[in-house]
Amino acid sequence: MTSYFLRFTFMLLMAVGLLRPAWASFEIEITQGVDNPTRIAAVNFGWQGAGLLPENIAQIVSADLSRSGQFVALDQRNMMSLPTRADQVYYRDWRILNQEFLLIGQVTPHATGGYRVHYELYDVYKQQRMVEGNIKAGPNELRDAAHLISDRIYERLTGIKGAFSTRIAYVTVDRPANGAERVRLLVADADGYREKIIRESREPIMSPHWSPDGNKLAYVSFEGRRPAVYIQDVSTGKRQKVPAFRGINSAPAWSPDGRKLAMTLSKDGNPEIYIYEIATGKFQRVTRHFGIDTEPSWSADGKSLIFTSSRGGKPQIYRKEIQTGRLERLTFEGDYNARGRLSADGRYLVMVHRQAGVFHIAVQDLKRDRLRVLTQTQLDESPSIAPNGSMIIYATNDDNKGILAFVSLDGRVKSRGPSKFGDVREPAWSPR
Repeated sequence: MTSYFLRFTFMLLMAVGLLRPAWASFEIEITQGVDNPTRIAAVNFGWQGAGLLPENIAQIVSADLSRSGQFVALDQRNMMSLPTRADQVYYRDWRILNQEFLLIGQVTPHATGGYRVHYELYDVYKQQRMVEGNIKAGPNELRDAAHLISDRIYERLTGIKGAFSTRIAYVTVDRPANGAERVRLLVADADGYREKIIRESREPIMSPHWSPDGNKLAYVSFEGRRPAVYIQDVSTGKRQKVPAFRGINSAPAWSPDGRKLAMTLSKDGNPEIYIYEIATGKFQRVTRHFGIDTEPSWSADGKSLIFTSSRGGKPQIYRKEIQTGRLERLTFEGDYNARGRLSADGRYLVMVHRQAGVFHIAVQDLKRDRLRVLTQTQLDESPSIAPNGSMIIYATNDDNKGILAFVSLDGRVKSRGPSKFGDVREPAWSPR
């Protein structure tokens, strides 16, 4: 089920109880990385307090960097020494182990509660410190501190901002052996940890989309067996219902300034793109065509929308300038291109592309007009781009189960979140 045309059928089947997928949680494992990954050793941080730390910062950083596919972290069991301070670093030890970079650090209790995390990154061959910093973390924020360290190391060594401190939203469906089916909208760290249930229902939940500040989610819920768009605060759970109309209310997408939602409505008889202004409650119709227009997504400057349309006979992706009404078709290769998402710089268009009857994730360089298929999995759908533009998360199928998977924008790095218990789908990557 890919894009609006098949996914809407899915929604209808879910609504009438004819489709019963099962719930899943996910773990992330790297399946393909770059040919010559950077070698880094992260030593367990020293701890100056009582008891044991609730999180292993070095282990989290190692997992973050390894998951990017661009790094390979040294196993702690193979380390010749375990320095936590600069005067304990012997570069020869790490050169023998063929390591390029070394991360050490210390954690101390903070006077006001929580922790002070000090970290240092060394270039083994140049024998010099590259990065040093301190992070104040609350009692439950050691994972946040670790992800922040990963971001800083990643940016220093690749020149690209990290996305390890971000979150992911996704939908699961739980079908207990003896009990009612439950659909859940969840949020987790980008590495899959700290899952939090945002919404739970016996009816379908679809199309989560993050607000630009990362505090809210817009999504479609079939409460009362009719689709409606809701806005929900991730921290407090407070939510509001967007005015709903008879027929389709779907595919919400936040504007870059967080003041509007683009969405698909069929209130005038045909699926069209509308813009909803949250403060005033007013709707602005953007498209007018007898074909199906759906799956809107904003350009970074908020001046145009890209969307999927059947107006040419088959699903293709178009761009429309909101003020001028200028319309442009973006995709021509293949007979099915849908669920378009633009990179932050506007150069790359990520989409679901059908090739030889199979749905894959593809990227089109709009500057050079070149399309590249990135995945070789089956029934790929719902691509969402990381805020640093380096990775794409999408939903796919493995052994008749829905799972989440990741692929880099250049196709060189691939990882996946294998499903243990059933289906997981509809991923959405948060902003920083």
